[in-house]
Amino acid sequence: MTDPRPLVVHVVTRLELGGAQQGTLDTCRRLDRSRFRVALLAGPDGRLDSEAARVADLDFRLVAALDRPVRPWRDYRAYRTLVEHLRDLRGESAAPTIVHTHSSKAGVLGRLAAHEAGVRHVVHTVHGFGHAAFRSSGLRRIACAAERTAARRTSHVVCVSEANRAEGERRRLFGDAEVSVIRSGFDVERFRRPGVDRREARRRLGLPVDAPVVGTVACLKPQKDPVSFLRTAAAVRRNDKEARFVLVGDGALRERLRFEADRLGDAAAVDLLGWRDDVAEILPALDVFLLTSRWEGLPRAVVQAMAAGIPVVASAVDGVLDVIEDDETGLLVDPGDVPGFARAVRRLLDDRTTSVRLTRAAAAIPDAFGVDEMVDRIEQLYERMLGTDGAAG
Repeated sequence: MTDPRPLVVHVVTRLELGGAQQGTLDTCRRLDRSRFRVALLAGPDGRLDSEAARVADLDFRLVAALDRPVRPWRDYRAYRTLVEHLRDLRGESAAPTIVHTHSSKAGVLGRLAAHEAGVRHVVHTVHGFGHAAFRSSGLRRIACAAERTAARRTSHVVCVSEANRAEGERRRLFGDAEVSVIRSGFDVERFRRPGVDRREARRRLGLPVDAPVVGTVACLKPQKDPVSFLRTAAAVRRNDKEARFVLVGDGALRERLRFEADRLGDAAAVDLLGWRDDVAEILPALDVFLLTSRWEGLPRAVVQAMAAGIPVVASAVDGVLDVIEDDETGLLVDPGDVPGFARAVRRLLDDRTTSVRLTRAAAAIPDAFGVDEMVDRIEQLYERMLGTDGAAG
């Protein structure tokens, strides 16, 4: 008997341990199975692959050629494989299909593949724009052109921040697609009530109870500019040898970061913790959360720090501006401004009154980022799209 439930297929470049990927996996996990069949297509070697494979009633498939670097022939193979998977998943069913893509590479290839496979309902979520990664203006123009081409095969665009929506509209990246903002949600209460206090969190990390501690959670890639984090640590420690810095994350810049740490020597004193599954239990150890990104969609790590009651210093970029008002809910610094980051960090470490004021003002912001609200709004979007006509596709 043919399953009458609509099929929802999410497509993401790789399930690394980032906000976009965790939000995608949470959506796949929580979509109402009485209303939808759910599948997930992703490139290989993601840290969250094993977790995705354990999600009940989720058809999880790896697409070998789907990865982040732009390599035309390999990208074409990924595109053809996505088409094959979409046709196979739909089978002979007359039930409608929704393809929902995430991230820039999967966003372009996935939407083009959905069109080739005859899928009518196509959603794309913008978690920041890929063109920001290119130094060459020519490559940025090509990336924007690819976004515009994919937009012509898109029914609805979801942005995780108002800043991304504004940029997409300014650059005409959305075509005629309807656009909405849906925050990337997480379990807010887990960060508000992690089950450990400051002393215990520091004991587990081997950090001194009374030392100033600054930390971040970030994939080690150019977007997050972890080198500026290291250099900020060195700048702060020139005046305060007791200050400690911790970085949770891993990625392509790991060796570059180790080289920079060796160059800076004891001046940096940064503990590189790698990927951790217990970020909610690490944040209470911090006195300041520092984000040095060059660009963003909307960094969930910042909002998680707010939920944990940790004051934030962050780059004044993109979706960060959705949640931080300078000197009201956090401190903003121009990206790449290491002296500026160091001054802001020192201010929060030295001025307890300002630190408490910012933390209290930011406390309500995470309420808009609950995972249940995110999934509810996505389900409502799907139902609205499917209700526009009764045709399969």
